[in-house]
Amino acid sequence: MNEYMKIAIEEAEKGMSNSEGGPFGCVVVKDGAIVGRGHNQVVARLDSTCHGEMQAIRDACKNLKSFDLSGCEIYTTGEPCNMCLAACIWARIGKVYYGCTIGDNEDIGFRDKAIDAMFGGREKFAGYIECIDRSECLSLFDKYKQLKNATKY
Repeated sequence: MNEYMKIAIEEAEKGMSNSEGGPFGCVVVKDGAIVGRGHNQVVARLDSTCHGEMQAIRDACKNLKSFDLSGCEIYTTGEPCNMCLAACIWARIGKVYYGCTIGDNEDIGFRDKAIDAMFGGREKFAGYIECIDRSECLSLFDKYKQLKNATKY
């Protein structure tokens, strides 16, 4: 398993254990070092933009004192929604690695797939986004499904 994805999973578990949001954790990496971390906090902050990727990008920008994340990669437990994918592009993140697919996100109650269809799908992003460690991230999603407080949005 990729070491950064392992940390992204730990980040997601932290948010899940605190009932902050869905099973989405993320890290931003530059030159082999983690420069940003985040997990879904939509429920905790009552803010629909507090996805794991958005939180990790904000953290990385703060830590690097720059809005330009050129040279960075992002590791996230779920394939980014369109908002998060656009934020990665705006931040100039060079590569996105994700665990579970948007279809997997849908299987646990999230509507990424329907929204993605409105924007025309993922084919244009081939080479920019890459699925890794899906089985480990599916285990995380299974844990989420077992939670009594799992919030779907």
